[in-house]
Amino acid sequence: MTSRFPNVSAQTPRRPSLPKRAISRRLSALSTTTAATTGAQAGTTQHDLTEEIEEIKRYEDFTTIDWVQDAAQEQLRRRARRKQNAGVFEQRGSLGWRRRLEGTYDAGQAWIVVTLVGAAIGLNAGFLNIITEWLSDIKLGYCTTAFYLNENFCCWGDEKGCPEWHRWSSFWLLNYLLYLLFSTVFALASASLVKSFAPYAAGSGISEIKCIIAGFVMKGFLGFWTLLIKSICLPLAIASGLSVGKEGPSVHYAVCTGNVISRFFGKYKRNAAKTREILSACAAAGVAVAFGSPIGGVLFSLEEMSSYFPLKTMWRSYFCALVATAVLAAMNPFWTGQLVMFEVRYDRSWHFFEIIFFIFIGIFGGLYGAFVMKWNLRAQAFRKKYLAKYAILEATLLAAGTAILCFPNMFLRIDMTESMEILFHECEAGRDYDGLCEAKNRWRMALSLAFATIMRTILVIISYGCKVPAGIFVPSMAVGASFGRMVGILVQALHEAFPHAKFFAACQPDVDCITPGTYAFLGAAAALSGIMHITVSVVVIMFELTGALTYILPTMIVVGVTKAVSERFGKGGIADRMIWFNGFPFLDNKEEHTFGVPVSQVMTSEVTWLPSSGLTLRAVEQLMAQNKYQGFPVVEDRTSKILIGYIGRTELRYAIDRSKKESFVSSNAKCFFTQPPASAAQTPSVTAPPVTFDAIEDASGQQSVDFSRFIDPVPLAVHPRLPLETVMELFKKMGPRVILVEYRGRLAGLVTVKDCLKYQFKVEAQETSTHDPALEIRQEKLWGLMNRGADWLADKVLSISGGRIKLSGGRASNFLESRAEDPRDQFTPILASSGHDILDGTEDVDQGVELQSRR
Repeated sequence: MTSRFPNVSAQTPRRPSLPKRAISRRLSALSTTTAATTGAQAGTTQHDLTEEIEEIKRYEDFTTIDWVQDAAQEQLRRRARRKQNAGVFEQRGSLGWRRRLEGTYDAGQAWIVVTLVGAAIGLNAGFLNIITEWLSDIKLGYCTTAFYLNENFCCWGDEKGCPEWHRWSSFWLLNYLLYLLFSTVFALASASLVKSFAPYAAGSGISEIKCIIAGFVMKGFLGFWTLLIKSICLPLAIASGLSVGKEGPSVHYAVCTGNVISRFFGKYKRNAAKTREILSACAAAGVAVAFGSPIGGVLFSLEEMSSYFPLKTMWRSYFCALVATAVLAAMNPFWTGQLVMFEVRYDRSWHFFEIIFFIFIGIFGGLYGAFVMKWNLRAQAFRKKYLAKYAILEATLLAAGTAILCFPNMFLRIDMTESMEILFHECEAGRDYDGLCEAKNRWRMALSLAFATIMRTILVIISYGCKVPAGIFVPSMAVGASFGRMVGILVQALHEAFPHAKFFAACQPDVDCITPGTYAFLGAAAALSGIMHITVSVVVIMFELTGALTYILPTMIVVGVTKAVSERFGKGGIADRMIWFNGFPFLDNKEEHTFGVPVSQVMTSEVTWLPSSGLTLRAVEQLMAQNKYQGFPVVEDRTSKILIGYIGRTELRYAIDRSKKESFVSSNAKCFFTQPPASAAQTPSVTAPPVTFDAIEDASGQQSVDFSRFIDPVPLAVHPRLPLETVMELFKKMGPRVILVEYRGRLAGLVTVKDCLKYQFKVEAQETSTHDPALEIRQEKLWGLMNRGADWLADKVLSISGGRIKLSGGRASNFLESRAEDPRDQFTPILASSGHDILDGTEDVDQGVELQSRR
């Protein structure tokens, strides 16, 4: 029975040939010390060595961090700090005070970082809100008193408009064309900037951030350029009228802000695991400023973003969200005291007979989420296969088509946040938008809202994923709001048609019984829950938006029904589906699996290992050049294969480069990965005593090098018969990069997250086949139809203009084909070659500017 439990140590104490191990502590491959390196000076040297290697590892791309190593490194850093500060309170003079201040600063770095990050996120959010509102309104008209004012500021206090706000023209058709022109130009500018300067700024970013917080490394995704371009292009994308939102990208630029600022602090610059605690807090602040909901932001980070969320991270997330919302409130971007435009207050209660309609809205939310996720993934597959080279053209045509379809509809023409503000509000004095609250317009409004719901759903499916900053939160909430308001109008009409029916007995006479705005509010909650598969955070966000305690129960009912319906069509929201679609190595801790197989059926048996002695330096370098593995197990010898430890690729490369640089070691020098015996100096193969890095400057021309201090002598190792489910739990809860498999001390193989996911996908593919040849045929036909339509349009323009306007080479060449070759078009780290490909540590070939370090 004991064989089924993981053996976290690869050594066996019965082997007298192995050196004595320090089993009282878990040292990483970066911080392994030998028995001879004791004392404060040795600890300081090891700490400095660790920091040098961590500075290199920070910029490794498409790898997974080792949480166990980083935890051990943080322990080593604290131990070195304690030794350095030993007796500091007994010291007097400037040195003692300086040490005390350094200790205080080190202890308070986390709070300093989250304060600076929260303030920066709040400032950025405030400016983006102001710019977005102005760009959205400039498509419809301008302010004669001050061109830089949007419609709300220009007509301050007048809900129905004012003479100072002018439409561009008195002719409807000219306004239509100008609206189309502005939308197209905004989308063109946004897509061009994204493609030219920061491809990672496209999309929402939530699925990638989930993987990054879980330990995945994507160099440049959270860099300064991504932050800058995302902040510039997000208002352009929203103002273009595309059915995309800013709430998802708000999380992305918030996390980028935290990553950029944390680099200036040594505590987070060299420890990836500690940095991810800050990133979790930033995700909470991003949601907080997007919805004006600090508590909801913390719960969103806990429920959706973070796979590891200790209590201290919750406190820091709370404080970061608090600072961000406080700064945003101080800026007061809307001059109303509101943090978001669609914030609303309700003073009417609800009735129990309305629960039937609330359940209906919840069912709609679940069906909406399942429908959008299914067809959006198909649209994403089509986009990846056929439209990857035409990102700018696609976004521009989408914006133009959206403008053509949306301008005639009163609810699609305006910005989605403004639309939700109108639909959420009660019908009272000054709140009647184009006759929305008038009884005579009831059926016309219901039909208009139904059309807006259907059209917005289609536009969300085809727009989410185009190469501009694009979120799906607000578009989904807008769909739910329009559907909910339509239901509320119909229920209100039903009540007025049968006011004395027993069903409406709870209604008081001469008092408005039905509030359609609350139905819009609940519909928005249902659609958001359906597309993201989140529950608690949605309820809290909606409560903070309204401040109405009386509507917590209806919101919980709606979200609960939505969750139940959504689970019938598959687990995981759109972010989880995008992780699967893109092939990121992410193990969701919310999933439970029962495979019934041991880890031996999943592990990699053909392992490239290193013997503890006997290899020359040239052989080790050739081995590293021949493969891209991120580490190598170390065994005692070629025959016994008794596991001794594990050495990472970065540590081995660093050790080789340093030995060549500082001691001029020849290529034939023998490499030792364990402490060599004292008699090794007299053996014929060794002409000089082995050299350690503590004394490497005192010798040169050595013929042997000791790499033992760079290996991890106690790697995480398990028995081959350990169930796969337990191994996956180890990956989820401990976060190692690799788990070795050993049997009676011998190396049997190794397993990574990628191996577990490969087996999971294989099992799921056998249970439910996802390959659909008919779908591929339909996609080919659609692509051919698009090509023929583009060629026809190009020929017509060429003919009408008399040859002066040439969109393409006519039928001889494809109108959509791009002649300019951009290396970034070939760089697609976010997109896997197939649905079940998984990115691992071998995709490190530089194919474009984005792989460069964004320092």
